[in-house]
Amino acid sequence: MTALRIGTRASTLAVAQSTLMRDRLAKTTGREVELVEITSHGDTTSESLASLGGTGVFATALRDSLLAGKCDLLVHSLKDLPTDPFPGLTIGATPARADARDALCARDGLTLDALPEGARVGTGSPRRVAQLLARRPDLEVVDIRGNVDTRLSRVGDDLDAVLLSAAGLGRIGRLAEATDLLSLGFWPSAPGQGALAIEVRDAELEPDLQKGLRALDHRETRLTVTAERSVLAGLEAGCAAPIGATAVIDAGLLLLSATVYKPDGSQRLTASHGVTLEPGSLATQLIEVDDAAGRTVAELLDNGAADLAPLGSAS
Repeated sequence: MTALRIGTRASTLAVAQSTLMRDRLAKTTGREVELVEITSHGDTTSESLASLGGTGVFATALRDSLLAGKCDLLVHSLKDLPTDPFPGLTIGATPARADARDALCARDGLTLDALPEGARVGTGSPRRVAQLLARRPDLEVVDIRGNVDTRLSRVGDDLDAVLLSAAGLGRIGRLAEATDLLSLGFWPSAPGQGALAIEVRDAELEPDLQKGLRALDHRETRLTVTAERSVLAGLEAGCAAPIGATAVIDAGLLLLSATVYKPDGSQRLTASHGVTLEPGSLATQLIEVDDAAGRTVAELLDNGAADLAPLGSAS
């Protein structure tokens, strides 16, 4: 019996995420599962993520390899996956979400509020730039690229701190280096942050792979990340738009909140809506989630979100 092949970027974080899914698929299916490393344009250029068009820059080479039959499935960080459907491919599973918060990793154990005036903080995310400047307009925000290890190595050298994903730090065993975990209540993270997406070809799958995907899929995660990403899609926003969104499910009620920031952090708009998830099929609940996202998008646009951020540029 041939091995199932997972296509993955070669970065430490991508390999860690794919290895986690490899082990779970192997246990569920009883099949050998191997990793196939694929290099994307985003891995070979030093241009800023915003200038490259953001989310799709890491996904395209992986998706091309999947369509070409060089692998059987892909493991993505969901926040890096474009919201537009990709012809021939579909998300086959959304595993249980990890910590969705942003993490500050600063010298000397400093928190965000304790950073000295004029401290240099590194990030490649327009959302994080806007949030930093909204909270601490005195900071010097530095655009950075590179993998997690590269970014962390600059703390205490030419930077006082960097902002990273708590989930990513946890998956590579470096969460202890976070000096401040930023609450989603006042610091919403990127839509889908902390979640993974398993992407497969939009065709009949091997029975073993179907079984493995069913075991990996987590309904609550799928509902919450769908709500967040539906806001991003509804606003026609790509990675260059500073938008945060958070959805949670509590006692059958899905609560969705989204914030659009002016890039310099000087203004922001927030809209929040809830929907009761009636017991039933996932398809029915996804329709209910879409309703909450639609009302959130409508409120943001009615209140002038397009005047704050670069919308209409989904990627």
